Amino acid sequence: MGRFVAAFLITLALLAPLDVSHAASTGTIVLKTETGDHNYDIEVATTDQERAIGLMYRRSLPENSGMLFLYDRPQPAAMWMKNTFIPLDMIFIAPDGTVHRIETYTEPFSTRSIYSGGDIVGVLELNAGQADKIGLKPGDKIIYPGMTGGRNP
Repeated sequence: MGRFVAAFLITLALLAPLDVSHAASTGTIVLKTETGDHNYDIEVATTDQERAIGLMYRRSLPENSGMLFLYDRPQPAAMWMKNTFIPLDMIFIAPDGTVHRIETYTEPFSTRSIYSGGDIVGVLELNAGQADKIGLKPGDKIIYPGMTGGRNP
């Protein structure tokens, strides 16, 4: 009987919705491109734990939404797609608030490291294809309060 109860409780735990929203705050970020200004509703990950979880385990992401990973100071960064179901575009943000590099259409569940290619203050993750859709390119400006130069210069 004890095994049945244990199996039942495990089944309930697996069927329960995951609390996958781990970011402490939300906001709006603006990407300024040749095609105009593009606003995205974002969750902001600022702690090591929030950044470690990111968008893992999510089954979907609204079209005009994303997650911004902010760092305390400019630094090189690497991301991966382990336990991430959604293909993403990763936008690496330079200390001056411009797009440093874009990695498009990242592969779900991949453990391949995706490197920033230099010092950055943030990484913005959007649904795959968004960067192409709005014509985002290196050098385009990204507007979000407190991002330029790192959070605590």
